[in-house]
Amino acid sequence: MTAHEQDYQSFIENIKRKSGIDLSLYKEAQMKRRLTSLYEKRGFKSFSDFFIAMCENKELYYEFLDRMTINVSEFFRNYKRWEVLENEILPKILSKNNNQIKVWSAACSTGEEPYTIAMILSNLMPLSKVKILATDIDENVLARAKLGIYPERSLNEVPSHIKTKYFHKDGSNYKVADEIIQAVQFKKQNLLADPFESQFDLIVCRNVLIYFTEEAKEILYKKFSDALKPEGVFFVGSTEQIFNADNYNLSSIETFFYQKK
Repeated sequence: MTAHEQDYQSFIENIKRKSGIDLSLYKEAQMKRRLTSLYEKRGFKSFSDFFIAMCENKELYYEFLDRMTINVSEFFRNYKRWEVLENEILPKILSKNNNQIKVWSAACSTGEEPYTIAMILSNLMPLSKVKILATDIDENVLARAKLGIYPERSLNEVPSHIKTKYFHKDGSNYKVADEIIQAVQFKKQNLLADPFESQFDLIVCRNVLIYFTEEAKEILYKKFSDALKPEGVFFVGSTEQIFNADNYNLSSIETFFYQKK
């Protein structure tokens, strides 16, 4: 193994210990090129120098995290739909459940969605009575989600009072409040291959199913419906209306919200 290869292997091990992100899961040549370009741009000569600097400089560390997991999600994405969830859907669920709730954020990416759910629920009830499961197939986005650190662009749709209450500024980034992070359990899951938990009051799976074939969507709609309690609610993305909801024992109750019969 060359000195450069050894340098990169040590970097992989150090990053795994520091962040939970496993760089060995990425194509090595491509990742090496990307990171070498980043550290050279910042004036470093090796991966080891770059890692030492990251440990001393949060901004550099956050820049590295941002480069690793391209973040396409946002908090409160399509804000009006979250208002409907908070003002119309959740109060009905909670009134039937003695103010306890079990929620699943499926294909949660870097965590903005489940943290948004926790922030909304914290306005309605104690988070101690909330169970939020968040799953994704990608271990690295889950590791990123658990850190709860986001660039400013992820907060574009966050109302100012929520930003003040649940985020604190950390350099040019924002850190989610610990009480919100602790309300979410993250877990690796393959939606098509793995079994689902059951008895959910609310399942949120937005802007994900558009990437699946029609056959896969049919399988998933059936699995999601089976995972809901009777009268549980399935919340989908703005391009994902279910046109044959009856086939899955679901009925539309609001735009992009479906209730199990």
